[in-house]
Amino acid sequence: MSTSTLTISHHPGGWAEITLSRPEVMNALNLALVQDLTLALDDLATKPGLRGLILVGAGDKAFVAGADISELLVRTREDAMLAINARLFQEIEDFPQPVIAAIRGYALGGGCELALSCDIRIGTEDAVLGQPEVKLGIIPGAGAPHRLTRTVGPGLARELIFTGRLVKSDEAQRIGLLNRVVANDRLLDEARAMMSEIAKNGDLAVRLAKVALNAAVNSVDRRHQAIEVLSQGILFETDDKKQRMTRFLERKKG
Repeated sequence: MSTSTLTISHHPGGWAEITLSRPEVMNALNLALVQDLTLALDDLATKPGLRGLILVGAGDKAFVAGADISELLVRTREDAMLAINARLFQEIEDFPQPVIAAIRGYALGGGCELALSCDIRIGTEDAVLGQPEVKLGIIPGAGAPHRLTRTVGPGLARELIFTGRLVKSDEAQRIGLLNRVVANDRLLDEARAMMSEIAKNGDLAVRLAKVALNAAVNSVDRRHQAIEVLSQGILFETDDKKQRMTRFLERKKG
């Protein structure tokens, strides 16, 4: 199966592989990609015998470089209240089987939030992760305040979100943002090897283990997600956000 934004293949080992395919913009998340990925997850969640998912970005520059800034520039508080990205990332976290993010290059902003919603993150030596949203006058409003906090701890999560600092692969592994780092040409091989190890185990046991693990880490209730959405809605209407995003897009054109 393929759409204009992604392709889905089924590995003989029993899992599905989804390639996020907007390489011309480093696989930036736009509304079409979010909608296509949501539909794909809905369909795959009901597939009998499926043992897991691997998510990977097309090309060699990025997993997902972030949200599509040209779309973010014109989004309003009403758009924020729809929580489109947040609902997608929650669906990934709640997917019945394990989900592995295979990260090559940049996973920034919404791309990092997407990776955080996956169960396991494998990155290449050139992987770079981070939440630089404050540089654009907004916050990471689709899960990073709670998922990044539970992944790297509150102090480091505050540092990364307040500064927008990007993290290279070696530091990302040290702080737990990546499970492991592999050579650039070994990314899919390593992700598939890990998924193959998972698939050897009892299907129901793995699925229930994921339920138990999610219950253990989900100390943040939906009210906290609502705070993220409301905060983003306020910021979407500010002049600072509009000016910062306009300057970003102008620099890209230049």
